[in-house]
Amino acid sequence: MGVVATGKQRSERRADALSKERIVETAIEILDTEGENALTFRALAARLATGAGAIYWHVANKNDLLTAATEAVVARALTEGDDAAEPRQAIRDIALGVFDAIDAHPWVGTQLTREPWQAAMLSIFEGLGGRLPALGVPEPAQFDAASALLNYVLGVAGQNAANAREHARATDRRAFLGAVAARWSALDPRRYPFLNRAAERLPDHDDREQFLAGIDLILAGIETLGGPA
Repeated sequence: MGVVATGKQRSERRADALSKERIVETAIEILDTEGENALTFRALAARLATGAGAIYWHVANKNDLLTAATEAVVARALTEGDDAAEPRQAIRDIALGVFDAIDAHPWVGTQLTREPWQAAMLSIFEGLGGRLPALGVPEPAQFDAASALLNYVLGVAGQNAANAREHARATDRRAFLGAVAARWSALDPRRYPFLNRAAERLPDHDDREQFLAGIDLILAGIETLGGPA
């Protein structure tokens, strides 16, 4: 003779079947395809074919859900590098991983700056700063050096994501940049000599390569803090 499950037992089973990881991954899908405003517990419950109460079992509110989604994306970005890489390369890997993550999930950049001391931000900061002693950077300079790297990574990645949102991905990138370059070329060369020269490079430049070039420039400066080898 079977045992009839009580309401409480059925609720517990549903909560167990609906893991926090599944909720977070579904939230990421909504954020990627429809944006932050579309992420509601009602929309999430519909996607998961469950009730909002089952979601509240794992996540207290939308803010907690956004934090968990951000942590999941950043954690993946930080684990894709080579743990055995020398410190300079490890910093480049972390920086590029975060850049690519924000490019793929533009809302992540917003969330990182909205709550600067959340776990995801701390993981990035630790990943960058933790490699500096091996580069010979003296302890008093490590905080400033790590902050410079962090601010550059988030600033450039965030701006790149903002540009992607403003100009739909379907836009012909080279045509768009070519139009901007044409405006630069038309500027008075006596007042804007640099922009006149840079116009030639703008249409075909690679955002990721340019981002890494900036990281290398910052690292070149940081490495001088250790003095001559």
